[in-house]
Amino acid sequence: MKLFICGITLLFINLAFLIGSFDSQTKAADDRSNCNTFSIVAFDPDTKEWGIAVASKYLAVGSAVPWAKSGIGAVATQSSVNVLLGNSALELMAKGKNAKETLDELMKSDEGRDIRQIGIIDKNGMTANYTGTKCNPWAGAKVGKNYSCQGNLLAGPQVLDAMAKGFEEAKGSLGVRLLLSLAEGEKAGGDKRGKQSAALLVVKPNGGPNALGDRWLDFRVDDHPNPIDELARIANLTNRFKAILKSK
Repeated sequence: MKLFICGITLLFINLAFLIGSFDSQTKAADDRSNCNTFSIVAFDPDTKEWGIAVASKYLAVGSAVPWAKSGIGAVATQSSVNVLLGNSALELMAKGKNAKETLDELMKSDEGRDIRQIGIIDKNGMTANYTGTKCNPWAGAKVGKNYSCQGNLLAGPQVLDAMAKGFEEAKGSLGVRLLLSLAEGEKAGGDKRGKQSAALLVVKPNGGPNALGDRWLDFRVDDHPNPIDELARIANLTNRFKAILKSK
């Protein structure tokens, strides 16, 4: 009888452990559904480069937000993230639609549009962005010539103002300007929860290794106390990229 009771007790303990484990896994999955972040998509008409830089208090933000293809454009998918929008946007632009037409079609068919945020730049440098009415405040976007900045759950609109100013005043290649823009956004408050990850993606024709593919710069920092500084350190290891950041 004692053995039976012990067996039943162990069974319940194991069940409790499994349920707890399942709950923690579910929570982890839920945590990855809300990509609250700030990003910039941009185009350099002189070098024919398209790029995106992004940072967030989110594990591995580079796995969810950046999408780009040379000769087509760049896309940032964020907030309650729908990563399917990234490839869909590139496919629509590859068929000849401009940034606004692409955005209109995507949002028309996305039932979760109220909690989405997306920024797009097309092959000609035309931009379009969308911030759903239910995105976590502060949320919004700021555009300029050949770029669009967007963010949600930010310290305030000053984050995007600083990003725009940083991009416009920065010197150097597109990758350098994108990262400097990101650094300025962080100095202005960035993601109001703090810092964790960052990513930089720049594409250009024949930009990949041995002139194959288009990935000219493709760097990620998935988990770090100062992800933008770490991203700059990694990027600076290649002669394709040289930038000095003035940390906050």
